[in-house]
Amino acid sequence: MALPSIALPGQLLGPANKYAPGPGTHIHNAQIHASIAGPVATSPQTAPKSSTTTPNSATKPLPLLSVRRKEDAQDGSILGTSSSGNSTILPEVDSIVLARITRLGPRFASLEILIINNAVCSAPFSGLIRREDIRATEKDKIRVEDCFRVGDLVRGVVISLGDQSNYYVSTARNEYGVVMATSREGRPMFPVSWKEFRDPVTGRGEGRKVAKPF
Repeated sequence: MALPSIALPGQLLGPANKYAPGPGTHIHNAQIHASIAGPVATSPQTAPKSSTTTPNSATKPLPLLSVRRKEDAQDGSILGTSSSGNSTILPEVDSIVLARITRLGPRFASLEILIINNAVCSAPFSGLIRREDIRATEKDKIRVEDCFRVGDLVRGVVISLGDQSNYYVSTARNEYGVVMATSREGRPMFPVSWKEFRDPVTGRGEGRKVAKPF
């Protein structure tokens, strides 16, 4: 499993027997997950010195896996209000975004935009996916609750700057849609078709507008 370059809160990063959890991460079920959003980094650990350690008992320390916070990033890839508070970088039309679904309505899904063009936002931006922007076909038959659930991570494209409080996002193309989803029991699911994710334990399927993997 290759490490992602950028992580979102709760995202699986790697097994605990291969990496040691560092800042910005936590362990759950012997797996290391991101606790914050930010760039993923690994660094070597130095084995502690001990007078009782022998060559036979010494073990090689695991690489330290961490997610850097905003103040730790040096590449300028964190978006939002600048440290001086003088300027704000905003999403633009045609920006590719990764967002979390926060609320569902009969004609729209509300979301928080977390990443814009591979750059992590220092604070989320509010957005909407309208029912007519979910799919490119059969728009009159779409039910929002069959395409998204609260907590889903969605890849989409900004199609309009919208109103004063929300950006309009579309998932109508094949490569856009849900990229990470959990079952009702809280387990990560895997996609089995363009319209369904499946729980690996129970085998039960749940409807989603699934994004084509890269």
